[in-house]
Amino acid sequence: MSTEHVLSHQDGRPVTHARIRRGANKVPEVTAYFWIIKLLTTDMGETASDYLAKVLNPVVAVGLGGFAFAASLVVQFSVRRYVAWIYWTAIVMVSVFGTMAADVLHVALGVPYVVSTPLFMIVLAVVFALWYTSERTLSIHGIRTRRREFFYWAAVLATFALGTAAGDLTASVGLRYLGSAVVFVVAICVPTVLYRSGTLGAVTAFWIAYVITRPLGASLADWMALPHSRGGLALGLGPVTLSWTAAIVGFVAYMAVSKRDVQIG
Repeated sequence: MSTEHVLSHQDGRPVTHARIRRGANKVPEVTAYFWIIKLLTTDMGETASDYLAKVLNPVVAVGLGGFAFAASLVVQFSVRRYVAWIYWTAIVMVSVFGTMAADVLHVALGVPYVVSTPLFMIVLAVVFALWYTSERTLSIHGIRTRRREFFYWAAVLATFALGTAAGDLTASVGLRYLGSAVVFVVAICVPTVLYRSGTLGAVTAFWIAYVITRPLGASLADWMALPHSRGGLALGLGPVTLSWTAAIVGFVAYMAVSKRDVQIG
């Protein structure tokens, strides 16, 4: 048979290799590299957001962040398959804007973290509920339709905002940033252990770990960048942002060349 042979008939029509390429999954395979880059984006998004708010008018910074976020998603939605640099650019912009969204609630509107954290938890729960009701799955291994992609990115944005608020909440109750990072390192081990023991399903474990990487990365970034008076290493927002950006570019370039994160089938 030719390379266009039939693979399945799930929708009543022959599914060929050509059709699979056109309907390829829009997100990367979950590998160790995925988690490394995800953690780096949370680091970079935290310090980049704070740096922009420091060197620019906060209103201008939020406006630019929102524009960049929207533009990156437009590009992401316009492509038909996963493209490493497009996808991870969108994740970086979500990280930056998600941080800004959480900070606006606290700094500009005076909403305490003890309120905003459960608020973002509710938002994420609503997104998951709507997604599951519509698609009967929360798996990222089937992001091949516009509707599923919309739910996926809504969930990603909610996780970043939730993680930012949660990280700031733990830091504000006396743990400071390094203590918060340690707490979240321990926390992220829980879904991993439960998944490997067969107690927790893969999809649930993935999303729990995905949420926790945000406050973990943000706590590490703040610890590195902020002054000694706030429990940090005082490396500076700008240098830390540039360092994380360089690391992200390096890993994403490797993924783009190696294709090790492209989902097959």
